[in-house]
Amino acid sequence: MPIYELTKDELKKIEETSFSAAKVKERTDLQRVLQNQIEIISPDTLIIAEEFGEWEDSRRRIDLLGIDKNANLVVFELKRTEDGGHMELQALRYAAMVSTMTFDKAVEVFSDFLKKKGKGEDAEREMLDFLEWGENDNEQFAQDVRIVLISAEFSKELTTTALWLNDYGVDIRCIRIKPYSDNGRTLIDIEQIIPLAEASQYQISVSIKNRQERILRVQNRDLTKYDVTIFGDTENHLAKRSAIFFVVKALCDSGVSPEKINELINWKSNLFLQVDGLYNSENFIRVIVDRGKADGRRIDYPRWYCGDDELIHFEGKTYAFHKMWGSRWRAAMNLLKENFPDAKINFWAVKEAEGK
Repeated sequence: MPIYELTKDELKKIEETSFSAAKVKERTDLQRVLQNQIEIISPDTLIIAEEFGEWEDSRRRIDLLGIDKNANLVVFELKRTEDGGHMELQALRYAAMVSTMTFDKAVEVFSDFLKKKGKGEDAEREMLDFLEWGENDNEQFAQDVRIVLISAEFSKELTTTALWLNDYGVDIRCIRIKPYSDNGRTLIDIEQIIPLAEASQYQISVSIKNRQERILRVQNRDLTKYDVTIFGDTENHLAKRSAIFFVVKALCDSGVSPEKINELINWKSNLFLQVDGLYNSENFIRVIVDRGKADGRRIDYPRWYCGDDELIHFEGKTYAFHKMWGSRWRAAMNLLKENFPDAKINFWAVKEAEGK
């Protein structure tokens, strides 16, 4: 729909133009400006990377990568073409590729971004303040990936695909940025066309069945802290993953093999990363990353306890214990308690203890 200027005597039509005719470049102009004013198209969003492409065997890069207030990643794909091309397919690939990003990795990426911009802020502190978190919480980070497509226009094929993806629970938005020429000035009309503001409630209702389970998982996440005792030593206010790591590390240090623990907790095939030889953190990470590359896999090592004081050394081998735990955490803890009675393992929720 055209834009008009209201004058004293008439409505004067502002002529539509194209970004190429206006000599507006995609990266150095549009992307640069939007990066600094992302709230115009995506409120409550923090940009953490530009031209992000840290993955193996791919030269493709995300135009802008951000996080929102719900700790979800946001992939921004920008085109100045007149139909958007196949940007939705490209953005879906990007969303899949970053979906496993951890909070620690995001901090690393954001830190590099700030350095390139000549800013000296503490990246982790900036992210925690933005999210209003008191501390790092990988379990709540990147539970979803949102997609924002930005283009001068969108083809019917693209909008149909976007609507269909929204119906199936993928949060994908289309923002139209249309340029107009007015006596040497370039004016930009910015409009979200998918989902339409007036239709958003309807579209949410259509897809609510697909999204409900995800929302409930976030709302019902167990953030209870635990006090844990083993061999007479007690650690207080531990998150679930820290609690089981405390127990496993103590057992291994006492002579229990990681293989024995893996046999007990047999539903987690990747319970340990293991390397022959005794390594410190830096060399251990290098070895497992190189091994993953040789096998054509990407090892997301922040998902394991790989610190120098966290690695487990046992009979000439080095092990890192997995950080990610779901609904069977308590079952794993009880198995360890029952199978190693001499360790005198006990654990209880802090809130239960405080309520006694």
